[in-house]
Formats: sequence, C-alpha cells, structure tokens
Amino acid sequence: MTSVTLSQFRRQQSDYIAAAQREPVEITSRGAGRRAVVVSPEFYDRAVRALEDQADICAAAEARNEKGRVSHEELVRELGL
Repeated sequence: MTSVTLSQFRRQQSDYIAAAQREPVEITSRGAGRRAVVVSPEFYDRAVRALEDQADICAAAEARNEKGRVSHEELVRELGL
C-alpha cells in the first residue's frame, strides 16, 4: 500500500487517484495518523460485497441456532399473506 501525507495528496491528487486503481493509497496526517484510504471503485465494490456476504453468513448461522420452528400457516399469517 502506498502511503502519502495529506499535503502530498493535495499537490498530486490525480497521480494518487491513478495509483489507487492499482493498489490502495493511505493518506496520513502528522497529528492524526491515518486519515483516509483511497481505493479503486472495483476494490470498493468487492469489499462491500464481501462485508454484505459476511453479514448474511452470520445471520444465517444465528438463524440456524434458533430454537423451535414456525409452521407455514404461522409464517403466512405473520407476513400478512
């Protein structure tokens, strides 16, 4: 991962945005440390999908551990169908 200061990023934004298409670019600040990470749209989309998939996996695991069952009739009634 490329790491640049906020001042460097401001001076050469287009260069670092182009670099972010190949690898993430970390933007740092003296007093605050890491301020941001610039990534390509494709990287961002993959990361969001992976997080959503992980949330679905966790929800499914929790649902599998629930006790009891719901009949089809109860489900239809609960959903108002």
